Amino acid sequence: MTTTIPKVFFVIGPAGSGKSSVSRLIAQRFGAAYIDKDTATIRFTELLLKLNNSDPNERDNNEFYQSTIMPLEYASILDLTRDNLMAGNSVVLDAPFGKFFPDDDYLSKVRVQHQWPEAELVVVHVRLAGEALRQRLIARGYPRDEWKLSNWETFWAGAQANSCQWKEARHVDFDNSAAAADITDFASALTSGAA
Repeated sequence: MTTTIPKVFFVIGPAGSGKSSVSRLIAQRFGAAYIDKDTATIRFTELLLKLNNSDPNERDNNEFYQSTIMPLEYASILDLTRDNLMAGNSVVLDAPFGKFFPDDDYLSKVRVQHQWPEAELVVVHVRLAGEALRQRLIARGYPRDEWKLSNWETFWAGAQANSCQWKEARHVDFDNSAAAADITDFASALTSGAA
C-alpha cells in the first residue's frame, strides 16, 4: 500500500492579489481542503471588535485586533489544518500570514504548537503588479480595504518590503497578472520540482 504524504499550501500575497481565486484552483487541482481565514473566523472577529467598541472593518491599525484577535484567528485555522492532515487530507490555507513572514522558523514552530503530522509544506507566492492590485482593490470595494487605498504608498511599500523568510518549505511563484488565473504552469512547476 502506497501512502501519499499530504501537502499544506500556504497561499500568500497582498490584499487584492487574488489569493482566494488561486487557493480555490489549487484546492480543486490537488483535491485539498480549502480553509479561508475570513470564512472561518469573520463572525467572531467582527463581534469581538464591536464588543471592544472598535470598527469591525479596521484591522490594519487596530492594536486590539493585532495583539488579541488575530493570533486566535491563525490558531483556529492551523488547528483545522491539523485535523485535516490527521485524516490524510491536503490543505490549502487562504490567509495573508504577513505578520509572521520575518520569522524564518515559523513553520517548524507551527508543526510543534499545532501538533501537525508529517506533511509537505508549499508556500505559494501570488504575484501581481502594484497598479493592477490597486485597481482590483477599488473594483472589489471592501470596507476593510479603505485604509489601504487611502494610504496606498505606505501599504504598497510595506507589502513589498515584507518578504517571506520561512524555511522548511518549498517556495513557488504564481503569476496572477492574467485576467483569469491558470493553474497549469503552477501544477507543472510543482510536479517537475522547479521552484
